[in-house]
Amino acid sequence: MSVPPPLSPAGPSPDAACAASATDVPPAERPPRVPVQGSQAAVHPDPGPDPAPGRPVRPCLTELRLSAFAGHRQAAFPLGAVTVFAGRSGSGKTTALRAHEALALLGGGAPLAEVFPDPVACVPERARPDAQRRRGFRIGCTADGPAGPVRLDIAVQAEPELRVVGERLSAGGVVLLETALRDPGRRTVQAAWHTAGSAPVTRAPLPDDRLGTALLPLRVAGKTDGQRRVLAAAEQMVVALRSVFACDPQPDWMGTPVPTGSGRLLGGCDNLADVLWRTREECVRRHAQLVGALAAGCARPVTDLLAEPLGDGTVRALLDRGDGTRTELARLGYGELRYVAYALVLLTGPGVLDLDTAGEVPSAMQSLTLLADNLDRGLDVRQRAELLRLAVRMAERGHIRCTAAVSDASWAVRTSGVTVVHLGP
Repeated sequence: MSVPPPLSPAGPSPDAACAASATDVPPAERPPRVPVQGSQAAVHPDPGPDPAPGRPVRPCLTELRLSAFAGHRQAAFPLGAVTVFAGRSGSGKTTALRAHEALALLGGGAPLAEVFPDPVACVPERARPDAQRRRGFRIGCTADGPAGPVRLDIAVQAEPELRVVGERLSAGGVVLLETALRDPGRRTVQAAWHTAGSAPVTRAPLPDDRLGTALLPLRVAGKTDGQRRVLAAAEQMVVALRSVFACDPQPDWMGTPVPTGSGRLLGGCDNLADVLWRTREECVRRHAQLVGALAAGCARPVTDLLAEPLGDGTVRALLDRGDGTRTELARLGYGELRYVAYALVLLTGPGVLDLDTAGEVPSAMQSLTLLADNLDRGLDVRQRAELLRLAVRMAERGHIRCTAAVSDASWAVRTSGVTVVHLGP
C-alpha cells in the first residue's frame, strides 16, 4: 500500500507520483500500516477496553494540522474547548479557521468543488508544480472521544484537476483507512481499510472528490473487531467534524424586519428576529440567560429581548429597556449587534442553527463548535471579555466549543479556560 510522497518545502519533485500526500508525519512517528493481503504477519489489534475515565464523551477536535496549506507549512495547532488564534493581519488566522470549516464540510459529505471553490488559493505560495503540472495541499486534524484520539490527514491535488489523492485515518498506532491515487485517468482512489478478519484489509475504490472517512459507515459491515474499530473511529471523526457553525454577524442586516421562516439562525445572523420569534418561548431559562448576557454587554439597561410581528407578515427584534421604552435592534451600535448575535449562538443549540449535524447521533452526544473569525471586531473591552467568559461557561457544560480569531489576545490570556494560539507576523 504505497502512498504518494510528501510535498517538499519547494514543492514536489518532478518524479513525484502526485503533487500532494497524506504522509505529513515523520517516518519515526507514523503508525504502522496494516499489512496487505498476503503478508507474512497480520495485525490483529485488541479493540481496547472501554473509554478511560475522563475521556470526552462527546467527540471533539483537539488538534488542527496544516502541513501545507496556503501560508502554513508543518503547522499543528492545539484546540481547546475555547481557542483563540491571535496575530496581526496576514499571520494566517483566517486561513486556519477556513481549514477547520473545510474539514467540517468534508465530514458532512460535501464534494471538494463545493468545499474549495478556489483550490489554487490553498496551495502554498512557493510550491512548484511537478512534470505533470500538479500541485496540491495537505490538512488534517485529531478528534478525541470515546474511541480515543483519532487522526485524519488528507492530501488534495488542486491542479490540474481538483481531487483527493491521499487520505489516512489512524488510531491507537494502527492505520485504519488509507487511500492513494493509482490511476490518474480514473476519478477514484484505491482504498484499504482495516478488517483484522480472514483478510487483514479490505480494498475498494472510492470517489476522489469526497472524504473517504465519511463514506466508511456505508461501506464497513462491522462484523469483526477490526471493522468495528474502523467504524468507531470513522464515526467519531465525522461527528466531531460535522457539528461546526461558522458565524460572522453582519450588523447592517440584523436590524431589518424579516419574514418568518425556519427559525434557524444563518451564519450572517441577518434573520435574528425570526429566530427570536421562535426561541423566546421555547426555552425560558436560556432566554433569561441571553437577556442577562445582553445586560452585561450593552451600554444601556436591558430587561428583555423580543420579536414583534408587523402587519406585513414580517417580525422585528426589539430590546426592552425596563422603563417602558423598546429599542429597535437596528438602533444599536455595530459592536452591540455583533455581541447580541454571538451571545445568542453560544446560548442556543444545533436545532436552532443552520447547520447539518449528524442526525443519527443524539444531540446530547454532540458538541457544537462555533467558528468566529474577527471575534473582537467592533467589540469594546467589556463586550469581548463578557463574550469570552460566556463561551468558557457554556463550554464547561460540554455542549459547545468555540474557535475564534482575534488581532490581539492580550485580553484573552487572562481568562481561565482559554487556549491562546499566537501566530507569527
